[in-house]
Amino acid sequence: MTPHPPDRPDPGIRPTVAADTDELVAIAAGTGVFKPLELVTLRELLGEYHAADEPGGDEPGGHAAVTLERDGRPAGFAYFAPTAMTDRTWHLYWIIVRKAGQAKGLGSLLLGHVEVAARAAGGRLLLIETSGTDPYEPTRRFYLKHGYDREATVRDFYADGDDQILFRKRLLP
Repeated sequence: MTPHPPDRPDPGIRPTVAADTDELVAIAAGTGVFKPLELVTLRELLGEYHAADEPGGDEPGGHAAVTLERDGRPAGFAYFAPTAMTDRTWHLYWIIVRKAGQAKGLGSLLLGHVEVAARAAGGRLLLIETSGTDPYEPTRRFYLKHGYDREATVRDFYADGDDQILFRKRLLP
Protein backbone atom coordinates (compact mmCIF):
# COMPACT_ATOMS: atom_id res chain seq x y z
CA MET A 1 0.00 0.00 0.00
CA THR A 2 1.35 3.41 -0.92
CA PRO A 3 1.20 5.76 2.04
CA HIS A 4 -1.12 8.71 1.58
CA PRO A 5 0.56 12.12 1.89
CA PRO A 6 0.00 13.30 5.49
CA ASP A 7 -0.99 16.81 4.41
CA ARG A 8 -3.96 15.62 2.30
CA PRO A 9 -6.88 13.63 3.68
CA ASP A 10 -7.29 10.06 2.55
CA PRO A 11 -10.36 9.93 0.28
CA GLY A 12 -11.50 6.79 2.12
CA ILE A 13 -11.76 8.60 5.47
CA ARG A 14 -15.17 10.14 6.02
CA PRO A 15 -17.30 11.31 8.93
CA THR A 16 -18.80 8.42 10.85
CA VAL A 17 -22.58 8.08 10.49
CA ALA A 18 -25.04 6.40 12.83
CA ALA A 19 -25.51 3.52 10.37
CA ASP A 20 -21.83 2.58 10.91
CA THR A 21 -22.31 1.82 14.60
CA ASP A 22 -23.07 -1.92 14.43
CA GLU A 23 -20.16 -2.60 12.09
CA LEU A 24 -17.72 -0.48 14.09
CA VAL A 25 -18.64 -2.30 17.29
CA ALA A 26 -18.21 -5.60 15.42
CA ILE A 27 -14.77 -4.47 14.18
CA ALA A 28 -13.78 -3.62 17.75
CA ALA A 29 -15.06 -6.98 19.02
CA GLY A 30 -13.21 -8.78 16.22
CA THR A 31 -9.85 -7.43 17.36
CA GLY A 32 -10.12 -9.64 20.43
CA VAL A 33 -8.66 -7.02 22.79
CA PHE A 34 -11.67 -5.04 23.97
CA LYS A 35 -13.64 -6.14 27.04
CA PRO A 36 -17.46 -6.44 26.82
CA LEU A 37 -17.84 -3.25 28.90
CA GLU A 38 -15.61 -1.38 26.43
CA LEU A 39 -17.79 -2.51 23.53
CA VAL A 40 -20.90 -1.30 25.35
CA THR A 41 -19.12 2.01 26.01
CA LEU A 42 -18.21 2.35 22.32
CA ARG A 43 -21.84 1.81 21.29
CA GLU A 44 -23.03 4.38 23.88
CA LEU A 45 -20.37 6.88 22.81
CA LEU A 46 -21.39 6.63 19.16
CA GLY A 47 -25.06 6.95 20.12
CA GLU A 48 -24.34 10.12 22.12
CA TYR A 49 -22.14 11.48 19.35
CA HIS A 50 -24.86 11.05 16.74
CA ALA A 51 -27.59 12.33 19.08
CA ALA A 52 -25.61 15.58 19.37
CA ASP A 53 -26.11 16.08 15.62
CA GLU A 54 -29.90 15.91 15.94
CA PRO A 55 -31.99 19.05 16.43
CA GLY A 56 -31.98 19.89 20.12
CA GLY A 57 -28.96 17.66 20.78
CA ASP A 58 -26.02 18.81 22.87
CA GLU A 59 -23.14 20.39 21.01
CA PRO A 60 -20.41 17.83 20.26
CA GLY A 61 -17.72 20.27 21.51
CA GLY A 62 -15.28 19.56 18.71
CA HIS A 63 -15.55 15.80 19.04
CA ALA A 64 -14.89 13.99 15.78
CA ALA A 65 -15.59 10.45 14.65
CA VAL A 66 -14.15 9.29 11.34
CA THR A 67 -14.49 6.00 9.51
CA LEU A 68 -11.90 4.57 7.14
CA GLU A 69 -13.64 2.79 4.28
CA ARG A 70 -12.15 0.16 2.01
CA ASP A 71 -14.11 -1.65 -0.69
CA GLY A 72 -17.29 0.16 0.39
CA ARG A 73 -17.14 -1.10 3.99
CA PRO A 74 -15.81 0.33 7.24
CA ALA A 75 -12.27 -0.95 7.83
CA GLY A 76 -11.37 1.31 10.75
CA PHE A 77 -12.46 4.12 12.98
CA ALA A 78 -11.06 6.93 15.13
CA TYR A 79 -12.70 9.13 17.75
CA PHE A 80 -10.91 12.22 19.04
CA ALA A 81 -11.66 15.53 20.72
CA PRO A 82 -10.19 18.55 22.42
CA THR A 83 -9.56 17.91 26.09
CA ALA A 84 -11.73 20.01 28.40
CA MET A 85 -10.02 22.60 30.61
CA THR A 86 -6.75 22.55 28.66
CA ASP A 87 -5.00 24.88 26.25
CA ARG A 88 -5.36 23.08 22.91
CA THR A 89 -4.64 19.57 24.16
CA TRP A 90 -6.47 16.82 22.29
CA HIS A 91 -7.19 13.18 23.11
CA LEU A 92 -7.43 10.25 20.75
CA TYR A 93 -9.97 8.09 22.56
CA TRP A 94 -10.46 5.27 20.06
CA ILE A 95 -8.58 4.01 17.05
CA ILE A 96 -9.60 0.63 15.70
CA VAL A 97 -8.74 -1.27 12.53
CA ARG A 98 -10.41 -4.47 11.37
CA LYS A 99 -8.18 -7.39 12.43
CA ALA A 100 -7.60 -8.48 8.82
CA GLY A 101 -6.45 -4.94 7.96
CA GLN A 102 -3.96 -4.55 10.79
CA ALA A 103 -0.26 -4.04 10.00
CA LYS A 104 -1.17 -2.83 6.49
CA GLY A 105 -0.93 0.92 7.03
CA LEU A 106 -4.62 1.55 7.77
CA GLY A 107 -4.01 2.55 11.38
CA SER A 108 -1.26 4.89 10.20
CA LEU A 109 -3.73 6.54 7.79
CA LEU A 110 -6.25 7.05 10.57
CA LEU A 111 -3.66 8.33 13.04
CA GLY A 112 -2.27 10.72 10.43
CA HIS A 113 -5.79 12.00 9.75
CA VAL A 114 -6.36 12.62 13.47
CA GLU A 115 -3.06 14.50 13.80
CA VAL A 116 -3.77 16.70 10.77
CA ALA A 117 -7.32 17.48 11.94
CA ALA A 118 -6.26 18.29 15.51
CA ARG A 119 -3.37 20.43 14.24
CA ALA A 120 -5.71 22.27 11.83
CA ALA A 121 -7.99 23.05 14.79
CA GLY A 122 -5.03 24.56 16.65
CA GLY A 123 -4.21 21.46 18.70
CA ARG A 124 -0.76 21.60 20.25
CA LEU A 125 -0.63 18.22 22.04
CA LEU A 126 -2.23 14.87 21.29
CA LEU A 127 -2.59 12.36 24.11
CA ILE A 128 -3.43 8.67 23.78
CA GLU A 129 -4.14 6.24 26.59
CA THR A 130 -3.88 2.48 26.30
CA SER A 131 -3.53 -0.63 28.40
CA GLY A 132 -0.23 -1.98 29.66
CA THR A 133 -1.29 -5.63 29.23
CA ASP A 134 0.38 -8.01 26.77
CA PRO A 135 -2.38 -7.93 24.11
CA TYR A 136 -1.75 -4.17 23.77
CA GLU A 137 2.00 -4.47 23.15
CA PRO A 138 1.54 -4.07 19.35
CA THR A 139 -0.55 -0.96 20.04
CA ARG A 140 2.18 0.55 22.20
CA ARG A 141 4.81 -0.20 19.53
CA PHE A 142 2.53 1.45 16.94
CA TYR A 143 2.43 4.71 18.89
CA LEU A 144 6.19 4.71 19.46
CA LYS A 145 6.75 4.09 15.73
CA HIS A 146 4.67 7.18 14.99
CA GLY A 147 6.74 9.48 17.17
CA TYR A 148 4.76 9.38 20.41
CA ASP A 149 6.57 9.52 23.73
CA ARG A 150 5.58 7.18 26.51
CA GLU A 151 4.76 9.92 28.99
CA ALA A 152 3.32 8.17 32.04
CA THR A 153 2.17 4.92 33.59
CA VAL A 154 -0.67 4.70 36.08
CA ARG A 155 -0.32 1.32 37.75
CA ASP A 156 -3.44 -0.80 38.17
CA PHE A 157 -5.59 1.90 36.52
CA TYR A 158 -8.04 -0.29 34.56
CA ALA A 159 -7.86 -3.18 37.01
CA ASP A 160 -5.27 -4.83 39.21
CA GLY A 161 -2.40 -5.70 36.90
CA ASP A 162 -3.76 -3.56 34.03
CA ASP A 163 -1.81 -0.31 33.88
CA GLN A 164 -2.78 2.76 31.90
CA ILE A 165 0.00 3.91 29.56
CA LEU A 166 -0.17 7.53 28.41
CA PHE A 167 1.46 8.57 25.13
CA ARG A 168 2.09 12.17 24.09
CA LYS A 169 3.00 13.92 20.87
CA ARG A 170 3.55 17.61 20.31
CA LEU A 171 1.60 18.77 17.25
CA LEU A 172 2.81 22.39 17.12
CA PRO A 173 6.31 23.72 17.71
